[in-house]
Amino acid sequence: MPSIRVDGNDLFAIYFATKKARELILRDKRPVLIEAISYRVGDHSTSDFSQRYRDEKEMEKWKELLEKFSSPIDRFEKYLTKRGLLTPERTKKLRNDAKNSVRDSLKAATGELLPEVDGLFEDVYEEMPQHIREQRE
Repeated sequence: MPSIRVDGNDLFAIYFATKKARELILRDKRPVLIEAISYRVGDHSTSDFSQRYRDEKEMEKWKELLEKFSSPIDRFEKYLTKRGLLTPERTKKLRNDAKNSVRDSLKAATGELLPEVDGLFEDVYEEMPQHIREQRE
């Protein structure tokens, strides 16, 4: 299977790799793997402590790289600002609107009733396997 390795923190690199993969797929009628090299800086969740399974040198290397090249969002913001497509004021408003939207959604979600545990098995299988039926019961 053909593969394309790309900087997973570069929006444009991802776009062009995806475009190239699509061309190959349409031309050759076969799959293409895009390997996007990136790094999850934070933990998976609040219950995860990634320092238990990550090497200190590895974390420091990536921290330095990300400081040098900045995050994908910051990179794209700088690109748009340099080209006059975004202003610092507009960025501030967009970030504030997004933050408020997330807060409002979180408030609304916390007011929702939790689904019944039995619903865990619904709409997952066209025909539920026997062992899952046994687990449910």
